[in-house]
Amino acid sequence: MKKFTFCLVVCLITVSTYAQDKPAYLIYSGNGEKSGYAEMIKKMAEADVVFFGEQHNCPIAHWLELSVTTDLYAVHKADFMLGAEMFETDNQLILTEYVQSLINQKRFEDEAKLWNNYKTDYKALVEFARTNKVPFVATNVPRRYASIVASKGFDGLDSLSKEAKKLMPRLPIEFDITLPGYAAMLKMGGMPGKKGGPDEQNFPKAQALKDATMAWSIAESMNKRTKLLHFNGAYHSNGYEGIIWYLKKEKSSVRVATIATVNQKDISSLSDENKGIADFIIVVPEDMTKTY
Repeated sequence: MKKFTFCLVVCLITVSTYAQDKPAYLIYSGNGEKSGYAEMIKKMAEADVVFFGEQHNCPIAHWLELSVTTDLYAVHKADFMLGAEMFETDNQLILTEYVQSLINQKRFEDEAKLWNNYKTDYKALVEFARTNKVPFVATNVPRRYASIVASKGFDGLDSLSKEAKKLMPRLPIEFDITLPGYAAMLKMGGMPGKKGGPDEQNFPKAQALKDATMAWSIAESMNKRTKLLHFNGAYHSNGYEGIIWYLKKEKSSVRVATIATVNQKDISSLSDENKGIADFIIVVPEDMTKTY
């Protein structure tokens, strides 16, 4: 009887261990309290601009991006538009032509500068915009200009043509190296130039050009519609820096709400390092399948 009881206890412990839920994600508020999707949408619906900070290869983030798009569109309807880091300003024309059904899918995908993971991760968003006639803003600076800044600094932009300068905000670009996000980049390896040299800040300056251009693109587009959901790498909006810092300079009264996606080994609570980086934090297990 004792042997039977012991075996039963072991079996129950084993079943309990393997029967525990393994959620694909949990949502927390910025202060670390557990939240939920409905609460997040309610908060996002109150904002003028929502920044969905993603991990580019996270399937959970991409799935939720489409869900958030669908639900915010249901609230805002004709006032709603999308924007994304994944499309550069020199691709705005062809993106608009596709969303407005002026060209077919093959033409768009053959000629646009699309990220390698477009079909798995961003195509559904563009197709939603096309189906529902939602404007889609290509917000990012053409990468060739960010590369110029990475090697030559902001001065490298001065020799660009007037047409090229129309694809970015008015020069010179304001830059504050004391912002934590940019300051942290100086501590990373692989920076151009020698430590302490005049070009040491070129890498964060290239990031700043992207942030400034995305903010400028968003501000310009909001003359047409008043609610925008923007997709970007979380590092562009974490801590309410990056794009948001520049957007507040373009439109100081704009109401902003933010989402960040992070990975943690244990998602049962929000780690201290992830607290405060956004209004809502989507926590995904570190071992989640990646899209690339």
